[in-house]
Amino acid sequence: MSKKEMEAEELEPKTEEEAQAEPAADPKDEEIAKLKDQLMRNMAEYDNYRKRTAKERTELTPEITARVVTDFLPVLDNLERALQTETTDEKYKEGVKLIYDSFMGTMDKLGVEKVQTEDFDPAVHQAVQQVESDLESGKIVSVFQNGYKIGSKVLRFAMVTVAQ
Repeated sequence: MSKKEMEAEELEPKTEEEAQAEPAADPKDEEIAKLKDQLMRNMAEYDNYRKRTAKERTELTPEITARVVTDFLPVLDNLERALQTETTDEKYKEGVKLIYDSFMGTMDKLGVEKVQTEDFDPAVHQAVQQVESDLESGKIVSVFQNGYKIGSKVLRFAMVTVAQ
């Protein structure tokens, strides 16, 4: 038989007798293949789930930290005011200073930084007043309320007076 005849014979539909003569696929083999496919799909789905949740967790951590720290900023403001208040009891002032230093140490661990207040930057400062000053225009004259940020995210803008 020539090669063309063999190819033509393969393309012809098989008769019933020929189809019955071939051994049927074992149902156990089919079940094993089906279960293997299902197992591989479940493993891939679990791996994708694990990666997605890890990514969501790393994205949410800074946001949650920022929300919590923002709630503590009024406490920090009160500690700063307590340090600026005149008192005759030096031990009291020293105690407040220790609490403030401890609080700021915790803020540093969380990545919170005070906004610098030399030159006015609208990205991190809020000008609440402009005054005539012997300083050059755009310099910050005084700070009403300190601003804080974590990385590039501003938690609270610094409220400042700017020289005209």
